Amino acid sequence: MPGQDHSLYGIALSHRLENPHAALDPIETPVGPSSTDAARDGKVEARLSDRQATGLDPGQKPDPPQQPDAKAMPDASKVNESENGSSLRSLITRRPVPATAVAILVVAGLAAALIWWLNARHYESTDDAFVDARNVTISSQVNGAIVDVPVTDNQLVQAGAPLVRIDDRDYRAAVDQAKALIDQAQSSMANLDAQIEAQRARIDQAEKQVTEAQAALSFAQDEDVRAQDLVKKGAGTQQRAQQTASDLRQRQAAYAGAQANLLAAQKQVAVLTTQREVAGGQLEQARASKDQADANLSRTVITAPVTGWVTRLSAAKGAYAQAGQGLMMFVPRALWITANFKETQLTDMRPGQEVDIYIDAYPHHPFRGRVESIQAGSGAAFSLLPPENATGNYVKVVQRVPVKIVFDEPPDVYVGPGMSVVPSVKVR
Repeated sequence: MPGQDHSLYGIALSHRLENPHAALDPIETPVGPSSTDAARDGKVEARLSDRQATGLDPGQKPDPPQQPDAKAMPDASKVNESENGSSLRSLITRRPVPATAVAILVVAGLAAALIWWLNARHYESTDDAFVDARNVTISSQVNGAIVDVPVTDNQLVQAGAPLVRIDDRDYRAAVDQAKALIDQAQSSMANLDAQIEAQRARIDQAEKQVTEAQAALSFAQDEDVRAQDLVKKGAGTQQRAQQTASDLRQRQAAYAGAQANLLAAQKQVAVLTTQREVAGGQLEQARASKDQADANLSRTVITAPVTGWVTRLSAAKGAYAQAGQGLMMFVPRALWITANFKETQLTDMRPGQEVDIYIDAYPHHPFRGRVESIQAGSGAAFSLLPPENATGNYVKVVQRVPVKIVFDEPPDVYVGPGMSVVPSVKVR
């Protein structure tokens, strides 16, 4: 009946309000008798009994449902946070050992990160670094056929070890010729020394002759004076006077000749001395020729300038080497690190600071070193085409400055120029 159906809907609605989480069975309006009427009537009677138990009149219309207050409804996010917190506490309560382990790991991770940061702030590092060395080109300094190459590629040789031998027969002949010239010059000098000594003896003899002529001249002068006095007094003859006068002139001539002979002998010493100086120059020239010949002879054996490695060997036995021709590359063992740090990393960097060196080829083998020097200028300033910032548009770019880092001890593994390095400089 219509009144009864209205009561049934009211009962169902009130039941829904009292039990919001309970599933509400659909109530259909009976159209006619069916096989499910009995079951439905049983449900209705049960609901009527519930309303009587709650004190409501079975025919009373239930109050309309009230809208829940928005302020009274809890926030969904707060509900979720409360539920998550409850779940976390429940999990920790149920499994205390794993939860404690996780907490310890988190604390240890934070402590490790803090320690790493406190330590890392004291270092400056860069991956723009490489092993460097002063590689040299070994070339021939003389012309000749190569007769021996006692080294091979990538061989480590000690300083002074022979690298290439060139045919030295022509150079030995040049040395012998220079020796002969030296002997000849020395003989000439010895001969001139003897002539000078003989000439000095002649000078002594000429000086004595001058003394003798001077004595004879003095006697002739005295005789001439006496003869002239006698003639004037009438005690002497005219013939005697003429004879003493003639004798005086002869003695004067002899004295002048002796003086001229002495002067000539003295001048001859100067001539011989000059000839000796010429011979001395020839001797020095011969000695210089011998030194050059010895040097060329020594260059026929090319030796290692320092201890290092032979690389890019091109010399071969039987080939002809010309002066200046490169025969091989030589890498010394004296190696260092060239690290191109940013200019902003050089604030606290100084020579002498410790460096941890990590070579890419040996990631688990650290090396120790120190900063030796910092280049006086950026790398761009010494490039083939240095920047001209006064022309065109200017874009500021952080420059890199090469820093030379040396090893505290020579590496005990193979390290060559060009190998990549990551240095870390302790600046604080």
